[in-house]
Amino acid sequence: MNFIPHNALEEQLAAVHAGTLDAETFVLQLAGQQLFMPVRDEKNPIQGFQRSLQAEPLIIETEDGERVLAVFTSPERAKPLVEHFPEFSGGLLTEFSWLLRRIGGGVPIALNPGWDIGMDFDADTIAQLVVQLPPEHPA
Repeated sequence: MNFIPHNALEEQLAAVHAGTLDAETFVLQLAGQQLFMPVRDEKNPIQGFQRSLQAEPLIIETEDGERVLAVFTSPERAKPLVEHFPEFSGGLLTEFSWLLRRIGGGVPIALNPGWDIGMDFDADTIAQLVVQLPPEHPA
């Protein structure tokens, strides 16, 4: 699959893969970026109303048996993977920083799993990113 960037975030990610943008710089900018997180669809939802405040994200298992949270640079990037998980037809577009605060570290994250242009974050890296986040509601 050829990766043609659809947005500024994907252009930056492609630049990291091309070696023209430092990965650390990209990761620091990522906190304020919008990412797409597939979530499990509720059975018989009321139109436009989500009952559960705890949206269940898509956790996939890697070849070596590690469980990782799948997030994407756009809803289109999620489609090939989500086809294998039809119950995850919903999704949230949310800032990476919001996501980091909700999971609180300790959970590995795969950005664009299944695509050549992506990035994997191990649990330690995620924990470090959470610590570096600015306060959610500055005084």
